[in-house]
Amino acid sequence: MALVDITMYGADWCGDCRRSKRLLEELDVQVNHIDVEVDESAAAKVREINGGAQSIPVLVFSDGTHMTEPSDNDLKAKLTSLGII
Repeated sequence: MALVDITMYGADWCGDCRRSKRLLEELDVQVNHIDVEVDESAAAKVREINGGAQSIPVLVFSDGTHMTEPSDNDLKAKLTSLGII
C-alpha cells in the first residue's frame, strides 16, 4: 500500500465517505481517516474548510488542497495529478 500524506475527514454512517474509502482501498492508497463524530476538533476543521458547512468526506492533500464530497472520477484525477496513482 502506498504511503501518502492524505487526511480524510468522515464518518462511518456517511455513504460518500464509504464510497471514497472503497475507491482509495481499490487503488491501494492509504489515508489517515479521522472520524468527525468522535473528534470535535476534526468536525470544526471540516466546518472551517467548508465555510461553515459540515459536508463530508473532506480529503486534505499534501499540496495543501482539499476536496469535499469528490466524485470517484474527480478523486482519481487528483490522485493522478499528484503522482499517487
